[in-house]
Amino acid sequence: MTRTVLISGASIAGPALAFWLHRRGMRPVVVERAPTVRGGGYPIDVRATAVEVVERMDLLPALRAAHIDMRRTTFVDTRGRPIARITPDEFTGSPEGRDAELPRGDLAAMLHERTRDDVEYLFEDSITAIDQDADGVHVTFRNAPPRTVDLVVGADGLHSGVRALAFGPEEEFRHDLGFAFAGFSADGRRGLDREVVVHNTPGRMAGWSAVRGQAGLIGVLAFATPPGFTVDPRDVAGQRDALAQAFADGDWEVPGLVAAMRSADDFFFDTVSQIRMPSWTAGRVALVGDAAYAPALLSGQGTSLALVGAYVLAGELATAGGDHRAAFAAYERALRPFVERNQQLATSGGATLIPRTRTSLWLRNRVLAALPHLGPAKRLLAGRVDEAARAFRLPAYAPADGPVVA
Repeated sequence: MTRTVLISGASIAGPALAFWLHRRGMRPVVVERAPTVRGGGYPIDVRATAVEVVERMDLLPALRAAHIDMRRTTFVDTRGRPIARITPDEFTGSPEGRDAELPRGDLAAMLHERTRDDVEYLFEDSITAIDQDADGVHVTFRNAPPRTVDLVVGADGLHSGVRALAFGPEEEFRHDLGFAFAGFSADGRRGLDREVVVHNTPGRMAGWSAVRGQAGLIGVLAFATPPGFTVDPRDVAGQRDALAQAFADGDWEVPGLVAAMRSADDFFFDTVSQIRMPSWTAGRVALVGDAAYAPALLSGQGTSLALVGAYVLAGELATAGGDHRAAFAAYERALRPFVERNQQLATSGGATLIPRTRTSLWLRNRVLAALPHLGPAKRLLAGRVDEAARAFRLPAYAPADGPVVA
């Protein structure tokens, strides 16, 4: 029986879920508050099991073509002199050439292109009310007329509106890890090519990223936050002020980064936070991706969890033959250990990227400088990311009227 599933969010998890739901005989509808799929953005990683999901979508060639092939990250001192140079595989422990890194907007565009002929998209709209009963979910929108659907899925990110409507306030589930970060575009290349340059002072990180295929640079500013730190997500001017204040005495190229941040029209700012929930489902409503289990920027696994979660949720809905309660239980049972293992990566990520004290920064720099010379031993230091990304074996699910998808 065809089931209508309303999905909030058209970034990564939403269109990926829509793809698999349609493939397995259901009718997905995607609602997105932005006027179109958002392009550009900072680079994201697709690793291990998530690469297999993309391959099963017949998108692996496009993913490989969009791979930005970053050559290295260079950590520099105040005068711009190299402290350490690290390749991507030395960070993650992943064999070179297996994973992919690409701008978030490129992956979102691929997923939209792959689904737009089969899936109804409602842009410039959002869900404002959800009312469940035995007949379905009665949904009210900001612009579109109300409609009744069988299920609703929140794939709308860390600050999920669906989660707030169906589960409660964000503060009940968001766990801040003690950092805030900003990303933004900037003109020029500064002689950089497919590389990241990073400068640290205690509790702060500033850097430029030169991405293949992009004319300018991506600037990044991140800093350790005091307990209880908050910035109104709607107050962009206040966010810019908070960053400028945190880096007011910055050296190296920090003044140029702050100036670029001030004028960037694609400025993005947020806390480094995880979403931890006792359940990702409530009645006929489910969450997927960052809305359910954001692992935080420091883990590097958000996109991969979104892709794997979308695949599993759709597969379990198809397998359950219309029983959403059984499907939702199976989804959580299958995925939760994988999610929790990947979320644990972020608990130590801050110490590596943004050491808080002079002593910890000195020690971090010594470890990074030695890493390329450790040979096989470097797997002991960097292999946790790769092992966590591979810690789930994709199930094979049967579509509605076809062979097993494997």
